[in-house]
This record gives sequence, C-alpha cells and structure tokens, in this order.
Amino acid sequence: MREPTVLDPTVVVAADYFESYSVVGLLAVVGVLFVAVAFGAGRLLRPVVPTPEKLLTYECGVDPVGEGWAHTQVRYYVYAFLYVIFAVDSIFLFPWATVFAAPGYGATTLVEMFIFLGFLAVGLLYAYKKGVLAWT
Repeated sequence: MREPTVLDPTVVVAADYFESYSVVGLLAVVGVLFVAVAFGAGRLLRPVVPTPEKLLTYECGVDPVGEGWAHTQVRYYVYAFLYVIFAVDSIFLFPWATVFAAPGYGATTLVEMFIFLGFLAVGLLYAYKKGVLAWT
C-alpha cells in the first residue's frame, strides 16, 4: 500500500471537501452565537415588572371570558389542507411550462404532466366522494 503524498489528487480533493464543510460549520456557529447574544442582551436590558395585568391571558384586545378551550370544526382544516396540496402542486406547473417549450422535451413532459394531473384528479375525486368538499 502506498503512502499518500502532498500532490496526490485524492488528498487535495478531500482537503477541499472538508474545507467547504468547515466554512458551513463556522457560519452555523456564528449564526447560533448571534442569536444567543441577541436573546441574552434582550434579557439583560429589558425591564421586568410583573403586574397582575401583564400576567393575564390576553387575546385580540378582548379580556378572557369563559373556558380556555374552544371547539373548532375539523372541516376547516381539511379545506386548508386541500388548498395547500393543490397550491403546492400548481407550483410544479410553471417549471413544466418552461421545459415543455424546450426542444426535445415536448412529448415526454406532456405525458409526465398528464400523469401528474391524473394524480391530482384522483385526489380531488377522492375528496369529493368522501364528502369533504360539501359545505354544510
């Protein structure tokens, strides 16, 4: 087995590889220190005068009345979830439109997009069959 020399390309590549990670690690440490110093300075500089009014639960300018638990219907979360799914999926349509115009990608990207839209249609049909889209 041979010993690596200074001019060995694998040693140079490995050194560049770890050097780039050390820069990322150094930036992460500096970022964490920056946040820690900011929070520490805020804790040291702010006035701390707890009063009963400051310790009271407060929301939207209305004094709390009644229980702390409120019932929320699940269907609103389902609508929000469906919106997020279709909004994120629509993001993929814009790059597809640019690639579709490129030479040599037309038929392949068209088939892939119809498969993608088919999955979306199946998801929408499933939500419709489950009654999720019925506003009651």
